[in-house]
Amino acid sequence: MSAILSGVTILELAGIGPVPFCGTLLADLGADVIVIERAGAANRSQDVAARLMNRGKRSLTLDLKSGEGVEIALELGAKCDALIEGMRPGVAERLGLGPEAFRELNPRMVYGRMTGWGQSGPLATAAGHDLNYLALSGAAWFAGTAGMPPVPPPTLVGDLGGGAMYLAVGVLAALLNARSTGIGQVVDAAIVDGAAHLSTLLLSLRAAGQLSDERGRSWIDGSPWYRCYPCKDGKFISVGALEPQFFGTLMRLLDLEAEFGPSTQFDRSTWPRMEQRLAEIFASATRDTWCDRLEGTDACFAPVLTPGEAAGHPHNVARGIYSSSRGFLEAAPAPRFSGDARSGKAREAPLPGAHTIEILQEQGLSDLAMEALRNKSVI
Repeated sequence: MSAILSGVTILELAGIGPVPFCGTLLADLGADVIVIERAGAANRSQDVAARLMNRGKRSLTLDLKSGEGVEIALELGAKCDALIEGMRPGVAERLGLGPEAFRELNPRMVYGRMTGWGQSGPLATAAGHDLNYLALSGAAWFAGTAGMPPVPPPTLVGDLGGGAMYLAVGVLAALLNARSTGIGQVVDAAIVDGAAHLSTLLLSLRAAGQLSDERGRSWIDGSPWYRCYPCKDGKFISVGALEPQFFGTLMRLLDLEAEFGPSTQFDRSTWPRMEQRLAEIFASATRDTWCDRLEGTDACFAPVLTPGEAAGHPHNVARGIYSSSRGFLEAAPAPRFSGDARSGKAREAPLPGAHTIEILQEQGLSDLAMEALRNKSVI
């Protein structure tokens, strides 16, 4: 873990999808993230997914359907810097845990809300998933080949990229604002918003006429020098030789300079033949052969690896990007900081409710709350 956010306390209302990852990211950066899990969660064994998504956090269990449980959550949240939740619009309010309830106790607290469609709009309360949000935002349109339906991108594009990362940035920005103004903000982080914002580079290419709404007609989704190819052994490689000098290097290293000079790179009439030749060449040898020949050059080349293979790649090993020390593959915290010797190191995840008494005692909650805990009526 890092110590960059040391002294910042985040309350997380347990859920699925982007919010747990946002909490993990903040915990990896050194925040004290306290996750409220449902009452009874301590009775189940902790699964691998929870160990990944709750690493570095502290856990307590509360029955948020009881008045006492809600009162304890409010007391606890009032002593935190921020709260993050991922319920449908209106659900937190119905529980008595909406932004206004906390604002009365702590005007400085930042309240981070994560949804797919956002807190407002005609679809705000409708069900949906990552792919739906990406589809509506326009971000999924270019994920595919000409004449075929778009391919669902990995959930890291929507749930995590357009969702969790924007929630984290929004919360951190609001925390900085609260320090200077003394007033907290409600952060409305919607995946559809974030996915659209992530499309800014694509929109800039579209505005410049370099990206067509007809899939497969632009360099980013149709050129033969920016894509993946199968190899002789059934594995895959990627090339991304966008700039002319890199295109020239790729052609030279593949002995194609005589066939495809600089003027052919953006000449779409040459692309079918160029694609055919590149496909033939890459299919003639194994992925490892191409790694030996092209990796580390300015041809903009990389093998397409499975997560397990990625963990063993020399570059990733040298940077310590992956670890299996806990019995399963996980990525190290990112980014890293020059003045923080602990950055890049992950902490273990707690069992559900492991810190319930500890957290509530150190926060100095009311006698009524502690009595309810002693009676096991809300955990």
